[in-house]
Amino acid sequence: MKLDPVTLRLFVSVIEEGTIAGAAKREHIAAAAVSKRLSELEELLDSKLLNRSNKGISPTDAGLSLLYMARSALNNLNEIVVQMREFSSGRRGSVHVLANISAITQFMPQLMHSFLASNPLINITLEEKPSLSIVQEIADNSADIGVFTSLPHSLPHSVSVEVFPFRVDRLILIVPLNHPLACRQSVKFSETLDHHYIALRSGTHLNFQLIKAANDLGRSLRKRMEVSSYDALCLMVQANLGIGILPEGSARIYKMEGAKFVHLDEVWARRELNLCIRSSESLSLASKLFLDHLRGKA
Repeated sequence: MKLDPVTLRLFVSVIEEGTIAGAAKREHIAAAAVSKRLSELEELLDSKLLNRSNKGISPTDAGLSLLYMARSALNNLNEIVVQMREFSSGRRGSVHVLANISAITQFMPQLMHSFLASNPLINITLEEKPSLSIVQEIADNSADIGVFTSLPHSLPHSVSVEVFPFRVDRLILIVPLNHPLACRQSVKFSETLDHHYIALRSGTHLNFQLIKAANDLGRSLRKRMEVSSYDALCLMVQANLGIGILPEGSARIYKMEGAKFVHLDEVWARRELNLCIRSSESLSLASKLFLDHLRGKA
């Protein structure tokens, strides 16, 4: 005989009911079978577990100790069942999300807050990645959901993902208060190219986009320095080290007492952000719930 949940449950029932007959009725099993299980349990553990008398059954010291351990073990087994059912229903699980800095600073905090308020047992890992690598990593099954800015060209044929529209943002120019362009309400990108730029790091979609826009004009971007975040970009602009371009929604969250926003009069300043997944069939239920929430379908 091996220790098993059925025997432990019968042992607990006998002590709680005080008689074998009561435990047999409660567990819908023959009294003789209960008695046999208890005898085998005592033999297996080489301990007297129960005191039997005309008044009923009570635990010995060893039996009382086993009672506490048995209840704990049975509760843990029940918790396993409950949690696994939560996984199968999508109420519990993990979702790995890759998002670019624009999506993280503008949209993801509020969406994650509202989702987790309704799904507290789902864990979301949010990792910042440049748009240029997000799609490839989703195709390689390195994460569940990607949030990226649409590239100015179609996806490579080697990359197979499902894409859904997400949000739209708009790029604006940020300049120091004493800058020549600070008096303007709107500028063309070509008018900014004579000035030094604080640029986002190489490899990001925004860096790629600005270099391409400059090249299309037969010009080059005059980078004074590259930074790794929007807040660093804003601080450098406020320190009068150059001008910069970033999404309006991201810029609005920073205190900009030493700088001014200027409208960027370019069609490409309006950008589309998309969601991507490897395939609907490959998503876990938790990931599907979060994808629906991001798409506004939840």
